[in-house]
This record gives sequence, structure tokens and C-alpha cells, in this order.
Amino acid sequence: MPPPLSRRRALLLGGLLAGTAALALPLKPERLLAADVPRIDLDALVPRRFGAWRVDTSLVPLQPSPDVLQKIEAIYDATLARTYIDTRGRRVMLSIAYGGDQTGRLRAHRPESCYSAQGFAVRKLRDEVLHVGTHAVPMSRLNAKLGTRSEPISYWIRVGSRAVSGQIGQRLAQLRYGLTGDVPDGLIFRMSSIERQPEVAFQLHDAFVADLLGVLDTASIERLIGRPSAAA
Repeated sequence: MPPPLSRRRALLLGGLLAGTAALALPLKPERLLAADVPRIDLDALVPRRFGAWRVDTSLVPLQPSPDVLQKIEAIYDATLARTYIDTRGRRVMLSIAYGGDQTGRLRAHRPESCYSAQGFAVRKLRDEVLHVGTHAVPMSRLNAKLGTRSEPISYWIRVGSRAVSGQIGQRLAQLRYGLTGDVPDGLIFRMSSIERQPEVAFQLHDAFVADLLGVLDTASIERLIGRPSAAA
């Protein structure tokens, strides 16, 4: 009797990853792509005020534990953590982390592990594509709970010129660059809100992203989500 579809898919993807990894082994990544672009300044890239949003200094996004923070500092070249509030009093906690080397151990750490390390119970709800104008961004949706605190999370990861979906997508993108001998840069863009109803928070996150991308130029948008043709 053949294995269930989900299991067959997992076996197929696992074999693909193993085969691609084997092909990539002889090629040691040498060219750091981040060296070909201006150094990223997240504080300047993301405006403190746009659309209906402004920075709210009264609420700081969840901070990692000291051991996780040490790992983050070793992995990332630039980080940004802000809380925004809109004219209706709704808040979005934003966290962005950028790394110029997305190979091996130096790759974006997902919120699933960061929140779990803080004692949260994290449940992945789904992956989907967020359409904002001409842009299509693979988005992961989570819900993290700790006691009475419920914190829905939306995030994407960019590896090189592509925004990727899921851990397999992230790994495949890294392997593709490995085959060319290039070292991609990467970025994780995470939003969260204190909200008992995840879908309400996700709608707010989508509105936040739409407002942000609406005020950025093309070059800045590509630093956050990659090129439109690659992100679809």
C-alpha cells in the first residue's frame, strides 16, 4: 500500500534536498553578494511615521533571552525592533533582522524557535501569499501563547533576491546559491500583535505592510522582499 500523499511529498522533498546538497558540496561559496550592494541601514530604511502609523515608544517588542540574543548578535549584521500605533490605537510590533551571510549556521532564525525559547507555545497556522499591489510575498502565520497572552505572528524571509515560503523554501534557496558559489544575504521581517483573535491580527499586519510598501521606493522594497518576479 503506497504511503499517504503528505508522507510521499515529504520523502520527495527530502530526497530533493539531499540530492541538491550533494551537488553543492564540491562548491565552496566564495562571493559575498552583500559586498555588491550598499550596507543596509534598517533604521533609515523603515520610516518612523507613514500612512496612519507612527512609532509608539510605550510598548517594546518581545526581547530574546540573553543566550538567544548572543546568537542573534553573532548571526545578524543589523536588527530593528519597533512598535507602531495607528490612528485607531491599534499596535503592530515589528522586528527585522538582516544578515549578509545566509549559508551554514549564519542564516535567519525563525520566530518558531525564538518564541519557544521564551516559553511560548507556538502553533503554525498556515503559509500563504500576501498580494500587495504588484508584489507577492510568501507569508507564514503563527500564533504564540504564554499564559493569558496571545500573540499572532506574521513573517517572511528573504534569501538573496527571493522571498521564500517555509523551511524547505529557505533551504532550497540557500542551496541554489551554493551551486553558483555565491553567498546570499538575507532578512527576516516579523510582525506581531497582542490579540486573542489571530485573523483580526493578520488583517492588521497586512494593512501595515501595504501602508509601508506604499511609501517606499523600488530599491527599498527589494531590500525587504526581493524582486517582484522572484517573490511570486
